[in-house]
Amino acid sequence: MNANDPAANDPAADDPAAEVVALTSELIAIDTTNTADPSGAGTERPAAEYVAEKLTDAGYQPTYLESGAPGRGNVIVRLPGADPSRGALLIHSHLDVVPAEAADWAIHPFSGEVTDGYVWGRGAVDMKGMAAMALAAARRFKRDGVVPPRDLIFAFLSDEETGGDYGARWLVDNRPDLFEGATESIGEVGGFSVTLADSARAYLIETAEKGSLWLRLKVSGTAGHGSMLQTDNPVAKLASAVARLDAHRFPLILTDPVREFLEGVAEITGIPFDENDPEAAVARLGNLSRMIGATLRDTANVTIFNAGYKTNVVPALAEATVDARVLPGREAAFQREVAEVLGPDVECNWRTRPAVQTTFDGALVDAMAVAIGAEDPGARVLPYMLSASTDAKSFQRLGIRNFGFAPLRLPPELDYSALFHGVDERVPVDALEFGSRVLDRFLRIC
Repeated sequence: MNANDPAANDPAADDPAAEVVALTSELIAIDTTNTADPSGAGTERPAAEYVAEKLTDAGYQPTYLESGAPGRGNVIVRLPGADPSRGALLIHSHLDVVPAEAADWAIHPFSGEVTDGYVWGRGAVDMKGMAAMALAAARRFKRDGVVPPRDLIFAFLSDEETGGDYGARWLVDNRPDLFEGATESIGEVGGFSVTLADSARAYLIETAEKGSLWLRLKVSGTAGHGSMLQTDNPVAKLASAVARLDAHRFPLILTDPVREFLEGVAEITGIPFDENDPEAAVARLGNLSRMIGATLRDTANVTIFNAGYKTNVVPALAEATVDARVLPGREAAFQREVAEVLGPDVECNWRTRPAVQTTFDGALVDAMAVAIGAEDPGARVLPYMLSASTDAKSFQRLGIRNFGFAPLRLPPELDYSALFHGVDERVPVDALEFGSRVLDRFLRIC
C-alpha cells in the first residue's frame, strides 16, 4: 500500500473475511428457489429472517418487510456515516435463486458444502456469496463502531430472478423512503477478475446492462382433427416464426462501455483492437467471450414453447416465451425488427425493463480501484456491460447511479460465466475471503 492510499490509516483490524465462508454456506442451505409462479408463496422469508437475526445480533434494528406477496422477505438497515450531507451508498443483494435439479449436480445444490476449496450450491455466485460479504461487513462495522464516510444502506432483497416485481421494484414503488438520499449503489455482477496476457489480471466493473424484454408470443388458428388436412395450424405457424427469430442476427453496435473494455484489454495484452472488427477481439477472450459477445448486439432466445393437449387434435392456440436482451437506446428499433421477423400472424406482448448505463469515472470508481489494488497490486479495473439484468433496473428509477461490484479474485481456469444458473455452481473459498477484504476496505473509503 502506498502513502497516498486513503485506507492506509484505517486498515481493517483482525480479519474481515473471518465469517464470510460460514455465512455463504448457511445462506445456500436455505432453499430460496424462485419458481416464478405468481400463485405461490415466496421462499425468501427464512433467508431474510436469518439475515435479520444476524444484523440484530450485531446491534442493528433491521427493517423486515414482505414486498407484495406472502413470504417475499426483505431486510434493510442503514449505517450512518461521517458526512450526512453526502449521498448514501446502497449495497444490495438478492436472496432468491433459480431452480436446481439435485440429480444433475455433483454435490447437492442446497447443501452449502465446503469442499475442494469451494463453497458449493445454488446461489454461490448468484448471489448469496455477495450477500454474505455485505452481511459480514455490516456486522463488523456495527460491532466495531466503524463510521463510514457516508451513510451505507444494506439491502437484502427478494424476487430478483423474475424481475423484482415482488422485490426491489415493489420497494421502489411502495417504500422509497427506505432508500432516501441514496445516490449510488453497488450490486451484482462485477468486481470479478479475468486473467489476460502474462497472468495480468483485470477486474471488470459493471457500468451498464442490457435492457430486458420478455416476450409472450401467441398464434391463433383453427382447431380440428389431426387426421385431416389442415391449413391453419397455429403450432406450425409459431414454430416457423420462432425459427426465423432464432436465425436472425441483430445489427452489431459498439457501445461506449464495450469499446472501453476492449481498449483496456488491448492495452494489457498488447494486441491491437480494431474497432471495425470487435468480434475478433471478443473471440480472443476465451470463456468470457460468451458474456462480452452478447453485448455486441441485441439477442432473442426462445425459452418456452406451449401448444396442444391431445395427439389427434390440432389446437386453436400456440404460445411461446422469448428472453430478449437489448442494447441501450435500441428498444424501439428492436421491437420493430422483431415484429418484421415474426410476421403479422404472431401477437407479441412485451414486458420491458430498461437498460442501465453510467460512466466509468468518479470517486466511487477510484475507491474500487484502490480497494482492489491494495489486495492485488498491479491489477487493472475495466468497465464492461452485463448481458443480463439486475435490481439496478429498479433502483435507477430513484435516480441512483448503479455499478456492479461484488469483488472476487478467480482462478484463471474457472469458467465463471458458466456458473450463473448452471449446474455445480460454486465459488472459491479464497475468492470469497479476498472479496470480503476488498469490500471492507472499499466501504471504509467510499
